[in-house]
Amino acid sequence: MDHKKSNIILEEYENKFSYKKSKTNLNIEFNRIAFIFFVFLVISIIFSIQLLHLGSLKQVKKVTPVSNIKNYRADIMDRNGNYLAKTVSSIDIGINPVEIIDKQKLLINLKLLFPKKNYLEIKKKIDQNKFFYFEKKISLENYEKIMLLGDKSIVPEEKLARVYPQKNLFSHIIGQIDDDNQGISGIEKSFDDRLKQKKDPLKLTVDTDVQFLVREQLIKFNTIFRSKGAAAILMNVNNGEIISMVSYPDFDLNKREKIVDLDFINRATKGVYELGSVFKTFTVAAGLDQSLIDVDTEFLDLPKSIRCAGQPIGEYSDNIPSDLTVEEILIRSGNIGSVRIGQKLEIEKLKSFLEKVGVLNKIDFDIEEVGEPYPFKWGKCKLATVSFGHGITTTPLQLAKGYSIITNGGFDIKPTLIKRDEDIIKNKNRVIKEGISEKLNLILRKIVTNKEGTAELANIDGYEVGGKTGTAQKTTLGGYSNLKVNTFASIFPTSKPKYALIVLLDEPKTNSEYIYYYKDGKQPTKGTPYNTAGWTSVEVAGNIIERIGPILATKHIEN
Repeated sequence: MDHKKSNIILEEYENKFSYKKSKTNLNIEFNRIAFIFFVFLVISIIFSIQLLHLGSLKQVKKVTPVSNIKNYRADIMDRNGNYLAKTVSSIDIGINPVEIIDKQKLLINLKLLFPKKNYLEIKKKIDQNKFFYFEKKISLENYEKIMLLGDKSIVPEEKLARVYPQKNLFSHIIGQIDDDNQGISGIEKSFDDRLKQKKDPLKLTVDTDVQFLVREQLIKFNTIFRSKGAAAILMNVNNGEIISMVSYPDFDLNKREKIVDLDFINRATKGVYELGSVFKTFTVAAGLDQSLIDVDTEFLDLPKSIRCAGQPIGEYSDNIPSDLTVEEILIRSGNIGSVRIGQKLEIEKLKSFLEKVGVLNKIDFDIEEVGEPYPFKWGKCKLATVSFGHGITTTPLQLAKGYSIITNGGFDIKPTLIKRDEDIIKNKNRVIKEGISEKLNLILRKIVTNKEGTAELANIDGYEVGGKTGTAQKTTLGGYSNLKVNTFASIFPTSKPKYALIVLLDEPKTNSEYIYYYKDGKQPTKGTPYNTAGWTSVEVAGNIIERIGPILATKHIEN
């Protein structure tokens, strides 16, 4: 009996113990679940607040698509789709002093976020009680920080910004806009209406990769030869498309600075220069076109100098023979021989030819910054000097056009920066007789390959470079100075010309430390022996062709 009672008491005790243990576990589990729930609730609240904030940010930044905002300008792209100019949405932060509750607190908070600003000036603006802009084109990070201050006086304004991803690379081509979004130079000005009215990008003919390499070489040699400036144009001789056009020095379009220094002129299109012996090719081409001479026509007993209106005209070198063929006159760059060809042509025929190839009168182009060749009065002496490139001016752009026409088979072309869909090739207009280009191209090639030529440094293996040098003294009020303009007008490949490359150095100097490496394996030489195009502009052109050649071959830029 006692034993049974003992068992009952034990069972009751165990049951009570078991019940209490179960109750304690339930409390522990409940506390854990409540804690986890609380954590998730807090996270959810924080996340929701952040979403609401980002949502409000999105509303501030993207009320409407950028292309639908007033004053939108279409983007500008290169031939491969790279952005040269782009319109983007930006936010300016203004402050309305009337809405400020605690000026001291606001200034302290702003100083913590933007410590580099002039807060004495900002305080003056606040005290004037007039709205002002505190930060323009604010970054997303700083926008979030300043808006979190929660001050009613801080006013965000969405605006359009014009950005130029390539900075200096296309400064003279693209041009600038003013604070009212109006184009004031370059493509931005010439195509102002089109850029405002159409949403689709304006596509140019230029190639960013080629432009970069050309500019790189101009900057390098501008330093080596201590030039005042430089320019280069690479043009497709068959359709006038400009693949690259660089004028140096240049400027960063994003800074929106007013450019007043004349050193920043677009030397490629607006610079008007006497270019010297590059004009001799036109004289020979005109004589061939008029059937007055052929490449093997001989000029015998040429004097070393002649006089015109009391002024002497001589050869640039004593090594030029007295008996020369037309081909030799051009290869050796003979002045007197060129005069004799010009005299055969007479004024009207030479003048007419120069007009046909586009170097005599102002050119119609895609940007307004173009120079106009200086007018002059024709006469017997002017005929003589023009025949060898003295006393006549033009722009590098017009020189590129002229060389394109005389080497592409004699067809007229219009230089252009705008990529067009129409088939230009089918509508070609011949302005020079058939067969003339083939004869000229062989001579231009020999100027580069023959030891008597003046452009040996441009003989880049594999590219069949041909061309003509020009060294000219710059004019002054009293005549001519010792300052020079050195030019090389080249084409390649001469067997089937596709590109014309013009390189101009404005006031270059010799460099006694520069080392010339010859392409035919000759021993390198140190120092520039003469301040002529053959030792300056030709060297630059050779380096440019060597670097851009593989890109041109790879991209197969069409004729």
